Amino acid sequence: MKSKSFNRYIGLLILILNFLPLHSEEEIDIWSKNQQDQIESTEQNTSLKPSINKKIFNNSENNKVEIENEILENNEDEKIYGIYDPAKNDYDLNMWSQTNAEDVRLSIKRINKIKLSKTAEKIFEYTFFSFAYPPKEMTDKEFINLKINWMINNKRTDLIENFLKQNNQFHNKKIIIQHLVDVNIAQANIKDGCEKINFVDKNIKDSYLEKFKIYCLVFNDKKNEAQLLYDILKEQKQSDKFFDDKINFLLGITSKTNNKVKEDNLLNFYLSSITIEDFKFEPKKQTKKIIWEYLNAANLIQLENIEDKEKLKNLEIAANQNQFDKQKIFNIYKKIPFDLNSLINANNIYQTLEGSDSRALIYQKYLLSDDVENKIQLLFLLDELFKKDNLSNVYVKFLSDRLEELNPNKVPESYKDAVKKNIIFEENLQMGKIKYDDKILHRSKLVKYFVEDENKKKIQKELNKLYKKIKRNKKYFFSAKDLALIESLNFDGFQLPKDLNYEKQLEKYEVPSNLMQLAKNNETAFLALKIVEIIGEDEPDQLDSETIYFVIHLLNQINLKKIRNEILISALPLRL
Repeated sequence: MKSKSFNRYIGLLILILNFLPLHSEEEIDIWSKNQQDQIESTEQNTSLKPSINKKIFNNSENNKVEIENEILENNEDEKIYGIYDPAKNDYDLNMWSQTNAEDVRLSIKRINKIKLSKTAEKIFEYTFFSFAYPPKEMTDKEFINLKINWMINNKRTDLIENFLKQNNQFHNKKIIIQHLVDVNIAQANIKDGCEKINFVDKNIKDSYLEKFKIYCLVFNDKKNEAQLLYDILKEQKQSDKFFDDKINFLLGITSKTNNKVKEDNLLNFYLSSITIEDFKFEPKKQTKKIIWEYLNAANLIQLENIEDKEKLKNLEIAANQNQFDKQKIFNIYKKIPFDLNSLINANNIYQTLEGSDSRALIYQKYLLSDDVENKIQLLFLLDELFKKDNLSNVYVKFLSDRLEELNPNKVPESYKDAVKKNIIFEENLQMGKIKYDDKILHRSKLVKYFVEDENKKKIQKELNKLYKKIKRNKKYFFSAKDLALIESLNFDGFQLPKDLNYEKQLEKYEVPSNLMQLAKNNETAFLALKIVEIIGEDEPDQLDSETIYFVIHLLNQINLKKIRNEILISALPLRL
């Protein structure tokens, strides 16, 4: 025993010496040396530091900066955090400096209630996650929290990882690292979760992350290193009886473990599930959503007794709340036994049944049907049964998918509108090919300037040629979209025909005065958020022409060309 104890203390002494700053290059291999070198290199080489020396930016006329090409000094009094270089999106570091904190808080609160379209979300990201100083009367800590909360609530793990790579030390860093870890545990993807622990540095002291780091060493068969870190954790009084029991079992120090299931956090629940033999757990209404996600991913939810209607009801409710895999509900329905007579007469018998039994019977009848009209009738009947028990969310996507599978040529005329109405059309990430039409200004080849970054001389010639053609058409009407295009070309330095008096055309379109005031006040970032609110769930091509015009006008006023072009590319051309 004395020999073992002596060896352990020698090991601890070596580990502690390795962690001293003078020997940071020789740290214990908690993760692979290559990965550690990569992280250290990123921290040393990235110019997007959390602390910015203000003097560096005063040489620029517009206070803009190519952050990627500068080596920035630390200034503890003024810190900025973000992902994007503001200059790349036509912003600067003071993009929020003219805006009151409360205005930003209220705007973010409204945006959080909107399911943003792809274009609106892209504009929001460019704006909110550019490096910049906080709004007036807002601390950098509150500004960071707004960013962190948005990334977590919108499940943007891609942005979270970029944020961690671009920023060294910041408020609540441990919260988003724990979120990344939990996301991977919830997906039963422990290998990737253990890679995310690499974001933990020596400045973060968090028992949850330290415990997971120790488990990852066990997972990667590095038990000696795990034992050393575990001893340090105990010395610092950061461990607890539950973790002691589980880690000693996993390290092989003890042969038995407590069968208690702890669900106060995902790590404890995960350790319970992998250490208890024949692990079984009955989730309840109050069970955390992330634990439901893990149970789903690890296939730990089973309805062993098909007659257990109460458990099935709880699973249906969980699926309706997006806590349980919806498809598994239909798999359970398929297993509920019905005799042949019940299936044949399902349309009459279902009314004598309750809840899940009625839905299961109609679902099985649907699976047996081969007539399109009959299938449609059963699908809509099933829709009514889900609505009756307030379980519509379980069924809406299933209904859409099944209707979309039908041959449209075989759908009876009387059902075509209902079928179309209930299909959820997913937005295609790829916009269609542009079809240019030189009879309409905003659909002409002039759009190539914004889409393909066409040569300005070539576009100037095209503009002169096209205007002569349109001028001959006495009936041509300059639409709001035409004016948005013309104004943008004029703003970018193109020479408009002298007799093209487009300013007079603009008199019939009114830009909201409150938004114009934001432009005059140079509240560029806040105005961009207002535009995000205006676009909302729609893509720009779904907005009315007048809205497109005044949005483009505002973006021209504050010189946000990249965002302007994003909207023009979506709103103007005709696509196949």
